[in-house]
Amino acid sequence: MEMIFTLTNVSVSFAQRMFRPQSLKHAVANYFIERKQERFQALTNISLSIQEGEHVGIIGRNGAGKSTLLRVLTKVITPQQGGVFSNGRKHIVPLLELGIGFQPDLSGRENCYLAGILMGYSRAEMSSKMEGVLAFSELGEFFDQPVKTYSSGMYARLAFSLATDVHPDVLLVDEVFSVGDEFFMRKCITRMQQLMRAGTTTVFVSHNLDFLATQCDRLIWLEKGEIVMDGSPPEVAAAYRRLEVAA
Repeated sequence: MEMIFTLTNVSVSFAQRMFRPQSLKHAVANYFIERKQERFQALTNISLSIQEGEHVGIIGRNGAGKSTLLRVLTKVITPQQGGVFSNGRKHIVPLLELGIGFQPDLSGRENCYLAGILMGYSRAEMSSKMEGVLAFSELGEFFDQPVKTYSSGMYARLAFSLATDVHPDVLLVDEVFSVGDEFFMRKCITRMQQLMRAGTTTVFVSHNLDFLATQCDRLIWLEKGEIVMDGSPPEVAAAYRRLEVAA
C-alpha cells in the first residue's frame, strides 16, 4: 500500500488576541502599550500515517484539534513544528467548508467549470460531468443562476455534488453531514459509501460517532490537541463513549 499522509511530531499553535479596541482612540492608545501575546496550542506532537485505501475517522470534543488536523493534511495550515508528507501523485479533494471558493456572481454551472479547472480538469472533462452534478444536486433551473441567490442548503448540494463527482483518490471531509435536509444527508452518505467501496481514501471529521464506527476501519481520538487513541473503531468508540458518560 502507498502512503498518502505522514505526520511527524506536528505541533500547531495560534496567537490569541488579548483585547478588542472599542474606538479608534482606544486602538491608538493601545498601540503603544506592550502586551504579552498568548498562544493557543491546537496540536501537540502529532505523529501518524494514513495509507492508500484507508477510511479514517477523527473524533473528539469541540476544540480538540480535529479540524486543525484536517487542515494540516490539506496544507491549508503549516505547522510551527514537525514534518508533513502528502502524496503529490494523488488527486486530493478537501471538503472543509462546502462551497468555499465559489464566486457569488457566477452561476452554479460556471462555478463548477472554474473549480474543475483549478482541480486540473479540462473544460471537456467538466462538461461530461455537468449532468451528473446537476442531477445529484437537484438544483434544476437554479443551476444557471448566480450562487449568491442560493440558500445554504442549495449551496451545500452544489458543493458536495461537485466534490464527490470528480472521483478523487483522497477525500477529506469536515462535518459536511451536518448541513442540508435529512434526505440530502442520506444521499451524501450513500455517495460516500460508493466512493469508499471504489477505493477512495477517506478521512472524516464528524461528531456522528455511529457513522464513523460503522464505516471507518480506523478511528483517531483527539483530546486537547493530542492523540488519546488510534485504533479499531469498536475499541476507540467504546472508550470515547465511556468518557462521555463519565463527563
